[in-house]
Amino acid sequence: MKKHSLGQWLFAVRPWSFPASAMPILVTLAYLFWTGAEMNWGFGVWALINMVLFHVAGNVWSDYNDYKKSVDREDTTGATTLTSGMFQPHEIRNLAIGVFVVAAIGGVGLVLLTGLPLLWIGLAGAVLTLLYPVLKYNALGDLDILLTFAFLPTIGTAFVTTGAIDWSVLLIALPVGLITDGILHSNNTRDMVPDKRAEIKTLAMGLGAKASAVMYSFEVLFPFVWVIVCVAMKLMPWPALAALVAFPIALGCSKTMMKSPEEGAELILDLDQKTAQLQMVFSLLLSIAFVISKFVF
Repeated sequence: MKKHSLGQWLFAVRPWSFPASAMPILVTLAYLFWTGAEMNWGFGVWALINMVLFHVAGNVWSDYNDYKKSVDREDTTGATTLTSGMFQPHEIRNLAIGVFVVAAIGGVGLVLLTGLPLLWIGLAGAVLTLLYPVLKYNALGDLDILLTFAFLPTIGTAFVTTGAIDWSVLLIALPVGLITDGILHSNNTRDMVPDKRAEIKTLAMGLGAKASAVMYSFEVLFPFVWVIVCVAMKLMPWPALAALVAFPIALGCSKTMMKSPEEGAELILDLDQKTAQLQMVFSLLLSIAFVISKFVF
């Protein structure tokens, strides 16, 4: 069997995308801290690591299925771990299974230490992770991502750290989750032509290029409106407006996407990575604002 370098394994799991899984947990922890909730920080860190592991498994599992379904080919711009011959299909499949098992064991450990509600949250997340390729091929991938990377992890993090279900964390889940969906949507908008050839149907394909560009713009711009409204309603502290510093990044991403229907998919080749960077900046600013507000205001 061909040996792979550490760099190749890292390339296979796409670490640039990790803000999509890590940031919802981080912002939730900062938000709960601001609310004054009694928190188990150890369980919070455990949840964050476990979420990233599930993300790794999902990334690799998706790549394996895209290759088997001929969604990713030598002439596509998606993941190249398999199309370039860097890895064999069974290696990527086994990596996905191995990481998924490790994440599942970690999840069971948290369930035993925190309580049964986490089991149902975790099971829902695990099932959605495994079914993501099928859902993506039938225009339901965006909904899957919103649930898996926003609503479920924020609720789950609140439970493991405080011992109770706190629905107010959905205030965090929506804006962060929309930007996460933007990562996927920019990817699917870029890949509409090869996806059509592979005979799958993503939400971007169903909407068409122009409507997809509008939807992406909503996903990356509306979170800033949401923060302003939440601050105005005193659901978030006023320093949360610091998240608006990331608005020029979001606006730039939106303008790029809006040009793509006329100028071609080449314009948005790396927009998914830029959206992941937006996710990280937005979430870090929001997290810092919550922590500062707890100490200063």
